[in-house]
Amino acid sequence: MKMEALDLKRNYLVPCSYHLYQRPPEIVRASMQYLFDANGTQYLDFFAGVSVMNCGHCNPQINEAAKAQIDKLQHTTTLYLTRPIGELAEQLARILPGSIKRSFFCNSGTEANEGAFLAARLFTGRRKIAALTRSLHGRTNLAMSATGIPMWRTDPFLDTAHTVILPGPYDETAGMVTDAAADASLSTISATLACRDFAALIIEPIQGNGGIIPLPDKYIQQLRQLCTETGTLLIADEVQTGFARTGTMFAIEHSGVVPDIMTVAKALGNGFPIAAYCTTDTIAQAFTKPSASTLGGNPVSSSAALAVIRYIEQENLVHRAKELGEKLMTGLLELKNRHPMMYDVRGRGLMVGAELQKADGSPNPEGTDIVLEFTKDHGVLIGKNGLYRNVLAFQPPLIITEENISKMLSVLDDALTHLSKTSAS
Repeated sequence: MKMEALDLKRNYLVPCSYHLYQRPPEIVRASMQYLFDANGTQYLDFFAGVSVMNCGHCNPQINEAAKAQIDKLQHTTTLYLTRPIGELAEQLARILPGSIKRSFFCNSGTEANEGAFLAARLFTGRRKIAALTRSLHGRTNLAMSATGIPMWRTDPFLDTAHTVILPGPYDETAGMVTDAAADASLSTISATLACRDFAALIIEPIQGNGGIIPLPDKYIQQLRQLCTETGTLLIADEVQTGFARTGTMFAIEHSGVVPDIMTVAKALGNGFPIAAYCTTDTIAQAFTKPSASTLGGNPVSSSAALAVIRYIEQENLVHRAKELGEKLMTGLLELKNRHPMMYDVRGRGLMVGAELQKADGSPNPEGTDIVLEFTKDHGVLIGKNGLYRNVLAFQPPLIITEENISKMLSVLDDALTHLSKTSAS
């Protein structure tokens, strides 16, 4: 007898991966903003695989580009000359900020950040990497060492001798970003970088897994200044925020800051595995020793990524994310006024988080799970993140409609009402 999908997972996968739901549906099919389970139930996807499917699931234009390429040339290696990887690098150079124009392709955001750290070390001749609390930069040893979320620092032998986690602008007591916390953070970072032995400071313009926390524009500008003054390279981790999600092509553009290195992944392939670290001519010239990625930038993923960039521009998804994001934010703030457990709503474009708290002001991860289960049972899939897993994450495909937003808000309203009644009983 054929084994159920959940039993296959329980029996054969490493038990470190968890589902968002107590009763997880088996997803078998998708189309643009919709997912379908094995029973044929349709779900409105408001998580997009954690900001991966910006252009929608199984987008015909992107899939057709990949299919056309796979019938011609599926894989060689970066040691052989092919056109798609070069054309993709050219298109990235066109849309990346400032003078960033060189790309090294790999398969995941973790690899991209590892590559960025290597590039920074080679260019500066320094070893240390600085990151912020509530950051997430990957699962390998160095990237995990530069991660500021305790639950994702699972390796007991992290490289803490050469990585430093510095306080960010989020005030734990206030439960939000404050000017006082930002000033204290800048003071600590300034004193730390003053020793001039740091190769790089890596930041997420919006800390995704940390709870959808936008770093203030002025704060990023001041970090840029500190890095310039100390010869520290500024790395912008745009793995979650890139490719139109926040109402600009890249989230750091809101601040007007140009980083020295940028890392991208997730939405670049719209489901096809591809990532890159991107930098300037000057910094790239420090990396001339032999290196390669067996599958990084392979012809199929590169062709899909080229179609992603075309689709984003053709459908004006930057403007769409900005416009629909304003409607989403307005609707969530209205719910916040009616539901006291929704403590804070924050974000940019179609990357918005809503933090849930209990009546005593403590985080409410249990309530968050109740909301997720309720919305799932009513046809809407929402994500969660945050240090305490108590932040609802709204990161839908950028091709959603106003009607989709209205439906999600209506279901969420019912879910919060249900949570309130459950908490009172």
